[in-house]
Amino acid sequence: MSPGRDCLLAGLIRDPETEALLGASAEVAALLEVEAALALAEADCGLIPAEAAARIADAARLLTPELEALKAGMGRDGVPVPALFAALRQAVPAEDAGYVHWGATSQDIVDTALVLRLARILDLFETRLKALALALGALAEAHRATPIAARTRMQQATPTSFGLKVAGWMLPLTRHLDRLAELRPRLLAVSLGGASGNLAALGPEALAVEARLAARLKLTTLALPWHTARDTMLELGSLLALITGSLGKMGQDVVLLAQNEIGEVSLAGAGGSSTMPNKANPVAAEVLIALARSTGGLAGVLNQAALAEQERSGAAWLIEQLHLPAMLLQTGAALATAAELVAGLRVNEAAMRATFEAAQGLMLAEAASFALADHMPRSAAQALVKTACAEALASGQPLIDVLRTKASAPIDWDSLKDPARHMGAADALIDRALEALRRG
Repeated sequence: MSPGRDCLLAGLIRDPETEALLGASAEVAALLEVEAALALAEADCGLIPAEAAARIADAARLLTPELEALKAGMGRDGVPVPALFAALRQAVPAEDAGYVHWGATSQDIVDTALVLRLARILDLFETRLKALALALGALAEAHRATPIAARTRMQQATPTSFGLKVAGWMLPLTRHLDRLAELRPRLLAVSLGGASGNLAALGPEALAVEARLAARLKLTTLALPWHTARDTMLELGSLLALITGSLGKMGQDVVLLAQNEIGEVSLAGAGGSSTMPNKANPVAAEVLIALARSTGGLAGVLNQAALAEQERSGAAWLIEQLHLPAMLLQTGAALATAAELVAGLRVNEAAMRATFEAAQGLMLAEAASFALADHMPRSAAQALVKTACAEALASGQPLIDVLRTKASAPIDWDSLKDPARHMGAADALIDRALEALRRG
């Protein structure tokens, strides 16, 4: 579960905007919004008197039920709707009370209210994803020509572009935006199934009521009521894990690049230590890693909600209610934290150059092999470079200087020394990533 407001950890992992949409007040407001829309939809279809529906809708808009009473009802019934239903019936004239919640079941109201809040949360996440992708795109553009040591399996490999690395952080966010758009019509669907998922109590007008309810709430409808078909909620959980996973990967890279021994990036406003004044801990990056691991783990637990028995489940539904809000809050916090991280990221180009110098040019071994392969068999070129690498390590000389003495091939060794000449198709790849961002 995510930290509550009164938990000290909330100072580190908190997102007030998402938290407000997940809070009890927002939940009650959404439940009442659904009850009001249901009454009006039923009046639209002639199931209940229009005057009664209007009074029910007005009462729902004005009602401020006691949260403690709803919590007590939740503890008794497993859902807050019966207690809310009772409060709403008391708030309308006696002759209208029988029309409140007509033909619906508690899960209809709870699920539809959740979907209403999810629509607002997805709007918030979409805005943040777009802003973050644009910020990373600008950073990739600014550093497309900045050489940095690529590292594979935690070891120095060859030169690459820091801009390309940043583009690699950015591009998954554009795909997440695509996934979010694809998910919306499946996820943001009204739930109306009645007692057993067949709308029996609403009679011949059942599907018309469903359509009117969806229209009033600006939601879609699915082919069947989805009381026990939780695949769209699990799809949302998977998307949340993907988003936080992408942000966590960025955080992991930043943590490694910010190590004292590397120092190729740093974070403005980094955290301090209680006893070591020399430290500047990359707290924001660490938070992204932790949230990615936590949300990914919760996604696995959330998948258990798929195992809903028969036409309604209490336990499987409760698993979803326990874990999905935590995942949403953690994703919101991750997006907010990532924005702060990118805004405060400091790129140390001098340290990046120093890494190449300290490596004695060994990261140019591949480039040297291919340059020599223009003048001798490739196997012979690779063997020569391998021997030169060993000698460079033993003597402390730069690799290219060792190769000058071993090869008579007409190679521009001075140009070969420049890491910026060996970043491959980084420019074109960055262009492709930025074009994907623009298309999105």
